Amino acid sequence: MAETENAGGLLAALSDALAGAVERASRAVVTVDGRRGPPASGTVWPGGVVVTADHVLERDESIGVTLPDERRVGATVAGRDPGSDVAVLRLAEAAAAAAELAPAESLKVGHLVLALARPGGGPMASFGVVSALGGRWRTARGGAVDGYVRADLALYAGFSGGPLVDVQGRVVGLNSWHLARGEAMALPAAVVDDIVRALVAHGRVRRAYLGVTSQPVALPAALRERLGLQQETALMVVAVEPGSAAEQGGLVLGDVLVAVGGQTVADPEDLRTALGPEMVGKPTTLTVVRGGAHSELAVTPRERA
Repeated sequence: MAETENAGGLLAALSDALAGAVERASRAVVTVDGRRGPPASGTVWPGGVVVTADHVLERDESIGVTLPDERRVGATVAGRDPGSDVAVLRLAEAAAAAAELAPAESLKVGHLVLALARPGGGPMASFGVVSALGGRWRTARGGAVDGYVRADLALYAGFSGGPLVDVQGRVVGLNSWHLARGEAMALPAAVVDDIVRALVAHGRVRRAYLGVTSQPVALPAALRERLGLQQETALMVVAVEPGSAAEQGGLVLGDVLVAVGGQTVADPEDLRTALGPEMVGKPTTLTVVRGGAHSELAVTPRERA
């Protein structure tokens, strides 16, 4: 009997802790009405903007946000990034509370988490465990982002744009059904914060662009051995846009691109990953194979239009 009572006490304490986390975190969870269908959710981010999922906004105007105190206020789009499925809204009136972000290193596989939402009325919650954490990847919407959180929990209708929180009620991610095909995923809070800063500052996420078309090509074993290359494939340049950064840097048809800024590129995905927003306007070195020999070219990637 004592063991049963002790187990019951532990479960009750856990239940109370989870309910407390929901109560604290839901003060920063709002309803976002920006589409023809049912409303979705959003998160009041530090700084007072509302962060939500881009796919739940079917319009840029006449967006309504219902705050936890049931005030309905107007909102305008400050910026949106379809690739990462993140959008930022500016409110016509200040929200009462903003979310607290958890330190990036605090989340681990096996931690308990809660997905929160407010698609209308009171807060909703779904409970689960972190099943995987990952690094840079490309979302189903085509954006390259610097991490993901996969949690074993259910995301119901209207949960996209709501936060993933830890048992202390701190935000560890932003939930979306549209990041991966067929499974619920969240962007880590630190990744979202970087995107939010870019959207607030520029209205978009800047992406670097060389102005080339390329295709994978196998590197012969003899060439790899002679040049000391570890990769088996690289990218052959099949087109160079006139006036582009690539052309101005001296890249020509037939060049085989093996590295960008010292980062190996073995396929088109590697090239997209290497050309992050921090590369815009930053001189970098392209390592190419030309005429069977190594060659290094200095280029300055531009922002993709």
